[in-house]
Amino acid sequence: MAEKYLKLNDIEAYKISFRLSNYIWNVVLKWDSFAKRTIGEQFITASDSISANIAKEFGRYFKRDKIKFYFYSSGSVKECFDWNEKSKTRKLLTETEYAYIFSELQQLPELINRLIKYTNLKLAK
Repeated sequence: MAEKYLKLNDIEAYKISFRLSNYIWNVVLKWDSFAKRTIGEQFITASDSISANIAKEFGRYFKRDKIKFYFYSSGSVKECFDWNEKSKTRKLLTETEYAYIFSELQQLPELINRLIKYTNLKLAK
């Protein structure tokens, strides 16, 4: 029986973060130019970075390199929590938008930590 290789779209953290970054993009598109320029660009960059760093890990061979990109992704999750709170406080998000973003972000730390543990167990170097 052939061994099944993990694909990027098999990773739940990637799928959630990819969808979330596109959701945030569409929300920010509706903001005025000042809000887009000051908060929106950074919120989008941070949210894009979550899935992008998970994807970058797929191009790495060594365990330490792979885990480094998971840590970058995890840092971007924390940054998004901050931008989400600022956006809510500054009345840029509806309650529904805020709650959705918050609930999606809440899932990611555990999922990323599982990826780190899995990588530590499965790779020798």
